[in-house]
Amino acid sequence: MAIIINIDVMLAKRKMSVTELADRVCITIANISILKNGEAKAIRLSTLEAICQALRRQPGEILASSTCLSHGAPLASCQGAVGNPPASTNARKSPVFPGITPAMRPKQLACR
Repeated sequence: MAIIINIDVMLAKRKMSVTELADRVCITIANISILKNGEAKAIRLSTLEAICQALRRQPGEILASSTCLSHGAPLASCQGAVGNPPASTNARKSPVFPGITPAMRPKQLACR
């Protein structure tokens, strides 16, 4: 199973450059490019959190799997893939975290 990091898609939606994201997240442009090109072997949760805050997205919008977790088949051939009808109407929904309000989240991460 491969994990896909959709930073390029989110940057386009936000109309933000790689340089601007790197400045907001306090990591190098080279490291953003490694994530964007799918060459990263790991990502720190603190870095993922900072990217999510900078892009105003949830981790599930930035990270994706290339295979169906139910069947192990490529996601494009799975029943629940985009463009294919869902297998059932009782499909799992993304988890919701009740009790977490925007006021509880840090406003901005300071660079180290």
